[in-house]
This record gives sequence, structure tokens and C-alpha cells, in this order.
Amino acid sequence: MTSEDLNSEDNPFSPSDSAPEGALDDVQQAVESLREQLAQVIVGQDEVIDQLLLSLLSSGHCLLVGVPGLAKTLLISTLARALSLNFNRIQFTPDLMPSDITGTEVIQEDKATGDRVFRFVPGPIFANIVLADEINRTPPKTQAALLEAMQEKQVTVGGKRHPISEPFFVLATQNPIEQEGTYPLPEAQLDRFMFNIRVDYPSSEEELEIMQRTTGGHQSAVNTVLDGERIMQLQGMVREVPIADDLIRYALRLTRATRVKTEDAPEFVKRHVDWGAGPRAGQYLVLGAKASAILDGRPHVTAEDIRRVALPVLRHRIVTNFAAEAEGVTSDDIITRLLEETAAHVV
Repeated sequence: MTSEDLNSEDNPFSPSDSAPEGALDDVQQAVESLREQLAQVIVGQDEVIDQLLLSLLSSGHCLLVGVPGLAKTLLISTLARALSLNFNRIQFTPDLMPSDITGTEVIQEDKATGDRVFRFVPGPIFANIVLADEINRTPPKTQAALLEAMQEKQVTVGGKRHPISEPFFVLATQNPIEQEGTYPLPEAQLDRFMFNIRVDYPSSEEELEIMQRTTGGHQSAVNTVLDGERIMQLQGMVREVPIADDLIRYALRLTRATRVKTEDAPEFVKRHVDWGAGPRAGQYLVLGAKASAILDGRPHVTAEDIRRVALPVLRHRIVTNFAAEAEGVTSDDIITRLLEETAAHVV
């Protein structure tokens, strides 16, 4: 499929088809309703909210990185209030054990027969939205308890598999400046997160509004606007959005250009990068681009959609080396330069 094919009669999202148009309008209304509810509590952070909604539509997990006090936890809890979904918060601490997350088996006596049997008691991971607060404050052994749940949407305890109801999202927060008593997330776990979202300081006007809102007696109400079934319908629509083959190859070129040992990597990548992004990055670039298109009410993907999600998808999948650290080059700098030097279409 090429870009021209997207306007053909075979395109299920063609403007000539009234049903898809109505479906796109439904998505727009659903997302706008969700934005309105988040705006009742959250001031500004429009780009962060956009990326969070993109991951929601793509059924992806998110890691929110920012200094304390930027409403990361509040944003996630407000999102949970606006969705008719089960929500659990896990406060990660150094003494947290894997069973505190996944659950454990306990011995229970059957009063009728007197037999003792094992019964599984689910942990807080069994929810639709799980807030993993300060995820880097617990050791790798406990962090790894999330791996199976994030990838397979199930937990294995005592040799038995326990499925987690969908939709299922892990939304984690992390403080980037405090390193004492923290444990960096392993690359294998970072790769399970679709987006690494950077949460920055608010503008002066936004901070003034925050101070005015939060120091008075008024409490904003958040209404439920979407349920689990509707969210899964929207996620299904995202996967049906068509994308041209040349745009998929564009996402592939971006991904492969981050790998030092491939011929696709430019010299500045070979100089500053130890390890690049794996195949999951390309998958998330395409899925995120589809969600971006449908979020904007467009029936197909453009190159701008891929560029829109490149930073949050790739930044935590690129491991820079000592040369990059010495020169002050970050993964964001590398991705930005790749976007500037990689053509969307190859003639």
C-alpha cells in the first residue's frame, strides 16, 4: 500500500464511507469529553495529556518522568476517575515484595470437609489501571513482578496462570533527580513501556492558575465518561486505521538507524550510542501514529504522526555511551537529529 492507495475505494476509512466518518466523530467526542474531565483538575500539560491519550488508544503502558510536584500521580488518578475502570495504586518502596504486587496463595480450610486447599488471593496488579508510583524505589526483583503482567496480561503464581481483565494499563511515575535509594529500571522492563513521557514545569500563567485553584475551598468534580467496553472499541478502531507501506518503512528506518552495528546507523549514532531500539519500537511507532491520526480525526496516517510519537517511543530505548555523556548529548538530541536527517519517503 502506498500513500495514494489510501484514498481508494478499498480504503475502509475512506471519506466516501459515512460509517467510518461517524466512527471518527465518535472518537473525537469521546476524547474531547475525557480532556474536559482532566481539565477540571489538571492545569496545562497538554502534550503530556495528548501522549497519555495516545497510549490509552493504543493499549500501551506509560512511564511518566518528572520532578516531584508536577501532578504526575494526580493526572493518572484523575484519568482513572474519568474512566469506569478498576483502579489500584501501588506505592513502590525498598521493602516491597513481588507477592505484594501479584498476589499469593494462602491455605484455606473447607469447613464442610475439613480439607485444606490453596486459594489464590489477587494482588493490586489485578485492576484495569495500575498506578506504579515511584517505580524505581523498589529492587529489580520486585520491579520484575510487573514484566509478565505488562506483556502477557496475566500473572503466574504457584504454577497457575491468572489472567488480568482488559483493558489493562500500567502507568508508572519516576523521579529523575533523586538517585539515593533508587534502582534504575532494567532495559527489558523499560522496553515494555510504550511511551516515556517527560513531564516539565508549567508555564508562569499555568502555575499561577494552579496556585489559585489549589489554595481555595473549591473541589472540582470529575465525571465518568468512558467504560472498559468503549475503550476496547476505540482501541480496535485504532488498529484498523490504514497506513501506507512507505510510512511503515519510514518507521523501520528510524528504528534501525538507532542500532550502532547496522549499516543504517549514521556516524553520530555510532559515536554516541551503545545500544539502540529493538523491534518493539517500530511496532509502537506505527501504533502510536495510527492513534495520532484517529485522535486528530483523520482517516489515515501521515509522516507527521510518526514524528509526533518518535520521542516518547524511542527515548527510553536508546542507551547512550560515555562520549555522549561527556559531550552533553541526550537520547532526545539523537532522536531529534535522526528525524531531521531521515527522509519520510525514499525515491
